[in-house]
Amino acid sequence: MTGLCLAAGLLIAPLGETVTVSWTHSIEKTRWEEDWRREDDRLRLVEARIRTSGAGMEPPPGAVLKDGVWHYTPKLPLLPRVLLRHSPHVPTYTICAGPDCRPADAWLPGLPGDAVLELAPCH
Repeated sequence: MTGLCLAAGLLIAPLGETVTVSWTHSIEKTRWEEDWRREDDRLRLVEARIRTSGAGMEPPPGAVLKDGVWHYTPKLPLLPRVLLRHSPHVPTYTICAGPDCRPADAWLPGLPGDAVLELAPCH
């Protein structure tokens, strides 16, 4: 299997080579988006977008405001995986694989209300 996979325990969903992960900030109630791409056996954060600043969401130096959204490229090394917390206390993540956008629990039917999601290269 190639590309990226979203997993929680034994639940696994193949997603493709690139994905967008988005969520609503729990305090500011503002949308945040990140584009991830598989490079070899690692993940690269290609671009991030936030709709407003505040409560730990300040756009970094070099961010560009386009149509009310801050766009920037975080300076992170390639990562082996990204962990996401799925919780009943906040709206779930939305995962887009190409034009197919779904809530995390739609990608992983049977996902418990409280779980750790892993975005990683499929093996």
